[in-house]
Amino acid sequence: MTEVSDREPPRRRVPGPARPERSARPVGQRRPGPGARPARRPAAPRPMPRVIQLGSPRPRLRLVGVALTLVLIAFVVRLLQVQAVDASTYAAKAEQNRYVGYTLAAERGGITDRTGVALATSVDAYTITADPTLFTREQLKVDDGPEQAAALLAPILGQEQDTIVRKLRPKNKKLRYVVLASRQTPQVWKQIKDLKTALATKSGTDKSTVNVLAGVLAVPTSKRVYPNGDLAAGILGWVNADGKGGGGIEQQLNSLLAGKDGKIRYAQSGGRQVPTVGSTETPAVPGSDVELTIDRDIQWAAQNAITEQVKKSGADRGYVIVQDTRTGEILSMANSPGFDPNDLSDAKSADMGNAAVQDAFEPGSTAKVMSMAAVLEENVADPLTHVVVPNRLHRGDRLFKDDINHPTWYLTLNGVLAKSSNIGTILATGQLGKSQKQANQVLYSYLRKFGLGSHTGLGFPGETPGILAAPDQWSTSQQYTIPFGQGVSLNAMQAASVYSTIANGGVRVAPTLVRGTKGPDGRFVPAATPKKTRVISEKTARTLARMLESVVDDEEGTGTKARIPGYRVAGKTGTANRVDPATGKYKGYTSSFAGFAPADKPRVTVYCAIQNATKGSYFGGQICGPVYKQVMEFALKTLQVPPTGARPANLPVTYQP
Repeated sequence: MTEVSDREPPRRRVPGPARPERSARPVGQRRPGPGARPARRPAAPRPMPRVIQLGSPRPRLRLVGVALTLVLIAFVVRLLQVQAVDASTYAAKAEQNRYVGYTLAAERGGITDRTGVALATSVDAYTITADPTLFTREQLKVDDGPEQAAALLAPILGQEQDTIVRKLRPKNKKLRYVVLASRQTPQVWKQIKDLKTALATKSGTDKSTVNVLAGVLAVPTSKRVYPNGDLAAGILGWVNADGKGGGGIEQQLNSLLAGKDGKIRYAQSGGRQVPTVGSTETPAVPGSDVELTIDRDIQWAAQNAITEQVKKSGADRGYVIVQDTRTGEILSMANSPGFDPNDLSDAKSADMGNAAVQDAFEPGSTAKVMSMAAVLEENVADPLTHVVVPNRLHRGDRLFKDDINHPTWYLTLNGVLAKSSNIGTILATGQLGKSQKQANQVLYSYLRKFGLGSHTGLGFPGETPGILAAPDQWSTSQQYTIPFGQGVSLNAMQAASVYSTIANGGVRVAPTLVRGTKGPDGRFVPAATPKKTRVISEKTARTLARMLESVVDDEEGTGTKARIPGYRVAGKTGTANRVDPATGKYKGYTSSFAGFAPADKPRVTVYCAIQNATKGSYFGGQICGPVYKQVMEFALKTLQVPPTGARPANLPVTYQP
């Protein structure tokens, strides 16, 4: 039997959650006792939700990374190609598309007469241009842009529509600059601008309207104008469509007149300049002004006189030259028919030159003064020497005669010149040498010294030196025809120079047409001093002047229609067989008159020639004598040359055998 103890048996301890280790309580804090709220037990753990796991993202990231890498590589390669390999090519294309440039035409110098009167000048004008790329369907959204534009421009520019369409739709699709019309007046460009403005305004409100003129532009330039129309056209010439001299002084002095063109280059967009982008410009240098020796008033008188006589005579053409005997300056060089350099549409090519220096013709009896100069200078005869002139003269293989049938004439050497006897001239020049061959050589030397067979020194475009064969090449007939002006050729300027040489005391002064030039700086530069050459002695020249007076003053002379009241006039008539330039055979006549005044104190030389007169008389004294008189009178009055008051020499023409 078990012994029972008086004490209460011990309680069994149920294990519970581990208590947290007690920390030391702060001083003064009460220990929980009976009745205190028991501590909260921790909540029971909740069950975890079910998680669905995806596949690994690394393969997809690798794929995207590879794709991006390839794209970047492609961009890098292309960038290297554009910026390194093909950089210059693309830069050039960009420049071409962005920048445009054109030439700044230099202002052409003016041409004036000796008093400063304008003969040729330049006025503002525009070259109408277009950008063909602005007329495409991509730009205008219509298929017939060039046709619509051409229909508007054709009546303004005076061109056919098809011509404009071909320019606006070129074969080269990348072409960005074409010229529609050159040197148009400001009024023409204003008409085009007004149309452009109207179309632009309407297209802003009406979507069906297209501004087909948006690609039409204009470049400022200048246009050549000749204020006096056809006056001195043969001297001045003209300016062609390219702005270059096409004849006359315009061609001869083109580089001086034209100046130096400039250039401009600027950025553009849609056919307009971009103002915010800089431009480069090389300014144009204006051309120099040219002052001629021509006197406009004398030129007018000469041109009017020769034009009237050419029409009256039914002639092919004619020319008149007026020259200052002392200086060689040309005061007038008139041609008929002429042309208007302002409008070449109706001009004939044969009339557009300067026939006074370009036509070579046989002078006839006006050349006898050179034969007489040789005879006097060589002292084989004098003005009073007797010359028996038969009705016919047999020389070589020909029988020679004068222009009229006559009995035997008993003439002085002065009379041979006054009556213009061919036979008398042959007989006189035959005394120049012991043989005809020697005589030919002597005569040839004088013809050369007077300027035949050589250029005058003008340097004029198309000038002919004439034809003068060496004496050993003269045919049997030429030995006897050259002394009276057949078988030798010259131009009108050469013929005038012969008489100016005699008037100037036997000294030939090379003819000049330009007095000087004035550059952009305004400084006047005189022309070079012309060359002077002594041809015959002063004594011979004075004797010839007195003999030439007999041609005009003596009733036996052939030049009585050239008399000028109050003035002593020296002159010579000429009527030569004419070589037809079309066939090369003799057909018609060259009629001429040459002389100077006052005969004792010469100031002015006038030479007139008319080719192939078909109405009325064809003798030089009859149709050119009046022209000489009309022009000489006007020139003497214009230059205020007073009469000398001295009486003429009145040398005898005939003698009693």
